[in-house]
Amino acid sequence: MAKRGGLTWSSDGGATCPRCRRPAKACTCGRGAAQPVGDGRVRVGRATQGRKGKGVTTVAGLPLPPPELAKLGKELKRLCGSGGTVKDGVVEIQGDHRDRVVAWLAERGYEVKRAGG
Repeated sequence: MAKRGGLTWSSDGGATCPRCRRPAKACTCGRGAAQPVGDGRVRVGRATQGRKGKGVTTVAGLPLPPPELAKLGKELKRLCGSGGTVKDGVVEIQGDHRDRVVAWLAERGYEVKRAGG
């Protein structure tokens, strides 16, 4: 259990982690956190909600920690020649690139399912 209170900022290293008391840049608390485990399938879909009708390709269910997920998101954006982001464990790529993304992920050994219509 984490201790409450104590040092939260230091003039030596700036902000510190409240759990391990190390400088924020050297914190190891969140790196080994377990990822939520689903059914083992990566789902590739298309979404337009909240985007004024513009569609994005969504990739959800990747069993990767956040730094590796960001790296894979960057590779997917490069593959599709499009912009995008990683939000809440879901990779979003601007435009409809479902077929290309499904094929690319299947080549790399992921169990991929095309979700939605």
